Amino acid sequence: MGRAKAALPFGATTILERIVTELRRRFDEIIVVAAPADAEPFPVDPIIRRVPGVILVRDEDSYAGPAAALVRGLAAATHEVVFACSCDLPLISAELAHALCGMIEGYDAVIPEVGARLQPLCAAYRRASRDVLAAAATERRLTAIVTRLNLRIVAEADLLPLDPDLHSFLNVNTPESYTHALRLAGL
Repeated sequence: MGRAKAALPFGATTILERIVTELRRRFDEIIVVAAPADAEPFPVDPIIRRVPGVILVRDEDSYAGPAAALVRGLAAATHEVVFACSCDLPLISAELAHALCGMIEGYDAVIPEVGARLQPLCAAYRRASRDVLAAAATERRLTAIVTRLNLRIVAEADLLPLDPDLHSFLNVNTPESYTHALRLAGL
C-alpha cells in the first residue's frame, strides 16, 4: 500500500476505527496490538481513544510479525475464545466474527478458507493456544504456525450464509483494493 493501512480514511473515520467499532457491536473486549510507540507508522492512541474501552497492547519489537502480535493479543485477553483480525479488513462483519467464535467447540482455532487460502487473521482462537503459537513464532508465516493447532477449517461455502459476498475477507493491500472497499461501502 505504501502507507499505514489502518490509518486510511474510511468515510468519516479510519479503517482501524471502523473495524473496532464494528466488532464492538458483538464483543465486549477489544484489544488492538500495535507497534512500539516509537516505531508506529501513525499515532494509534488518538484512533483508539475514539472508541471507549479498547485495550492497547504494544509489540516489544518493531516488525515482529503477525504471529507475535497474535500471541500478545491472546495473552492480554480475558475471555477463553478470541476473534483476531488484521487491521486491513474494513468490511469485517461482527456477525461473522461472532459466528466463528461460536464454532470453536472442540478446537483450538476456527479458521476460514477463502479462495483456497487459510485466513488466520480473520479467525477465532482459544486463548490457551497462545503457548503453541509462541513456541512456533520463529516461523514467520502465520499459516504455517496455525497448522500446529487443532483446527476447524471453515469452507467458503459454509461462510456464505454468514457473509454472502465474503466482503469480510477483503484486504486493502493495494490502492485498487482500497478503492474497491470504499466503493462497496458506498463511500
